[in-house]
Amino acid sequence: MKQNWEIKKLGEVVTTINGLWKGKKEPFINVAVIRNTNFSKDCILKLDDVEYLDVEERQFKTRKLQYGDVIIEKSGGSDKQPVGRPILFTLTEGNYSFSNFTSTLRIKDDEEMYPEFLQKYLYHRWLDGDTRGLQSHTTGIHNLDFKAYLDFSIPVPPLAEQRRIVSILDEKFAQIETLKSNAQKNLDNTEQLWKAQLEKKFDNKKWEKKQLGEVAKVSSSKRIYADELSTSGVPFLRVSDVVSRINGTETCDLYMPEEKYLSFFDKGLVPKENDVLVTSRGTLGLCYIIQSTDRFYFQDGMITWLALKNDINPKFIYYLFDSQIIKKQIATKAAGAAVSYISITDIKNFEIPIPPLAEQERIVKELDALSAKINTLKANYRRQIECCDELRQSLLKKAFEGEL
Repeated sequence: MKQNWEIKKLGEVVTTINGLWKGKKEPFINVAVIRNTNFSKDCILKLDDVEYLDVEERQFKTRKLQYGDVIIEKSGGSDKQPVGRPILFTLTEGNYSFSNFTSTLRIKDDEEMYPEFLQKYLYHRWLDGDTRGLQSHTTGIHNLDFKAYLDFSIPVPPLAEQRRIVSILDEKFAQIETLKSNAQKNLDNTEQLWKAQLEKKFDNKKWEKKQLGEVAKVSSSKRIYADELSTSGVPFLRVSDVVSRINGTETCDLYMPEEKYLSFFDKGLVPKENDVLVTSRGTLGLCYIIQSTDRFYFQDGMITWLALKNDINPKFIYYLFDSQIIKKQIATKAAGAAVSYISITDIKNFEIPIPPLAEQERIVKELDALSAKINTLKANYRRQIECCDELRQSLLKKAFEGEL
């Protein structure tokens, strides 16, 4: 930070206004209310999902947003994303306010502080994780210690210098956004390419159609109760644990005692190599193929077990579940308002194409090769997106250290 830059506390350069609650006393006025959902990941105001509410006219008079106000996410966030995102309100017309999950900073002296400079500096502090240590948790919500937040030290260079820095950052950010947008389009196109090729591989009218229950024993596990589990032993998988295995990030915090697992193994109640597990509650239709080294048991009713016949390649079934052939049938049968689920009976009745085993193996080999290429492309595009975010953060750091 340049030596001639003045340093002040945030609370010295702004006044704070608390967010608006839904009105209880007339007269009411209908206004657009900025909520946490209107904060983009890059801390830009999104107006595509603004909620209009009837609020107390008396409250709104002191909470009407003005151009240059900086809205701070005061409650929200997550374990991965700290609370405290700042966005700049840039509209000059319309009745807009902000929810009680936010607070607004309004600059006291516009000859001292440029709103765009302040928002970018607070964005820089949020990206660096400086608000993480200022948050507390209540019922799963992260709350910002606003008193401590207002104690942040803020650089206050001359106004002309602030405008110059903002102008440079805006130009650089626009270039970064173009690069990021192109990478995201390439990522989306790659995903569409995979889906198109996947459908093409299964588009053969000559193949025999069968129900899944004809080519696999479709069942679940024997019910296990909480008092039968332990803190060590053989992993007991829930849907989230299956998903973590699919993603290559194995996690588990529930276990079945070794002796109980072995008794189930002896009775043939444990999946064997090349059997398939399918998620049938929550995120539906994700497949995990049992490996030779796997030792685990799984939750009944949440995960469906496919014990495939010898003439069925498990990877062929895996790719089928990723295709629209299965996904459309899942969408038709999925039930449940809060959490989606699909019954074993419905899964048994899925109609699928079944070519000869040699043809299945040929298709799997081709899809494996294509999947490897697609995944490499996806990783490259995701890394490009990450680099754009890192570059933005690097530019902010240089800007507020006086190096731009």
